[in-house]
Amino acid sequence: MRDHLGRPLVAVTGIGAVTALGFGVKDNWSRLLAGQSGIRRITRFPTEHLKTTIAGTVDLPGDEGFTSPVRVERMAAMAIEEAVAESAIGTKGAFPGPLFLGMPPVEVEWPHRFSLARAGDPTYPGMTAAAAGRADIYETCLYGGVGERLAARFGTRGAPITTTTACATGATAIQLGVEAIQRGETDACIALGADGTVQPEALIRFSLLSALSQRNDDPTKASRPFEKNRAGFVMSEGAAALVLESYEAAKARGATIIGLVAGAGERADNFHRTRSNPDGRAIVGAMRNALADAGLEPGDISYVNGHGTGTPENDKMENFGMRAVFGESAPPISSNKSMIGHTLSAAGALEAVFSLLTIRDGRLPPTINHDEPDPSITLDVVPNVARDATVKHVLSNSFGFGGQNVCLVLSGEPR
Repeated sequence: MRDHLGRPLVAVTGIGAVTALGFGVKDNWSRLLAGQSGIRRITRFPTEHLKTTIAGTVDLPGDEGFTSPVRVERMAAMAIEEAVAESAIGTKGAFPGPLFLGMPPVEVEWPHRFSLARAGDPTYPGMTAAAAGRADIYETCLYGGVGERLAARFGTRGAPITTTTACATGATAIQLGVEAIQRGETDACIALGADGTVQPEALIRFSLLSALSQRNDDPTKASRPFEKNRAGFVMSEGAAALVLESYEAAKARGATIIGLVAGAGERADNFHRTRSNPDGRAIVGAMRNALADAGLEPGDISYVNGHGTGTPENDKMENFGMRAVFGESAPPISSNKSMIGHTLSAAGALEAVFSLLTIRDGRLPPTINHDEPDPSITLDVVPNVARDATVKHVLSNSFGFGGQNVCLVLSGEPR
């Protein structure tokens, strides 16, 4: 089985997910379709002097004092375990292909700094000197360390690839895995995105960019993509993993096919640190590139899993891009972020998983908190209630800060 360009079809044979809604695909999917929100008040650190005090945190057992890389690794491992178990590929601890991990950048966080400052000198030179010989800090904050430990745990082959492309990171990891299979480098791989950066410094930085919602009074109502009163995204955590395989290899071993990653498109601009170029070329180009890569026309798309962050700028530009690509016949679009928040580096992978489930079950997840339509958003955003639909192909959008945009086309198994 080959695609329109003669490349191997890429099948998905296993999926795993962790979000603020729960652990595991089944729990997450049922709650998404029910329109439930996982946004809550932050309890893992003091928030008294912060403008935003809510997030979609994933509260792991024994989470006290975890730094972001540790949280990322634990969530990623949970998602991989679920995906590999469903795919029934290889043997335990010996996965027959490489690992592609999307995760956020890593830094020395305040708990590390406070522990070093207690050595007597709180200046950076003093803390640097106190860190000498602290292998624990070095190993925790080594960017590639998470991927190396996951690769060792699951027995993947070759050097693990770790990447970050802002909010498009999870989709980028999937694209890298798809292209490796298409090039014939492997018959299988694990692609995932994970993010656990709800910590003081990250929250403050996004707040200073005026990117975060400050609707702290009712956390479940704070994330409002495409709605008139939207006022920023809600920072969240999560992880999603996909086992990708050559369709021929998967069928040969009798695997159950969840769906296909039929196409991937990317396009970047360097207009602004957080804003898209007003001409929309990068957003439009990424969507069109994904469709072309899949060999599809705009009319073939049944549903769009939107980037839909809930910031005034992003939602306006996504509406613009959708109209440019689909014209007056735009398919329904909804935002999972209305329920799970913006999981940043994990978002593209989580939304790919939910797109596959949309095809499998013929159910469009809603965009909740859609109380007052925005006249400038002219799309069918599946407001508030899930909807039955026949879905063959889904376009999943991931538009990242700094103009890093990746779109995926997910499709059902060929008949």
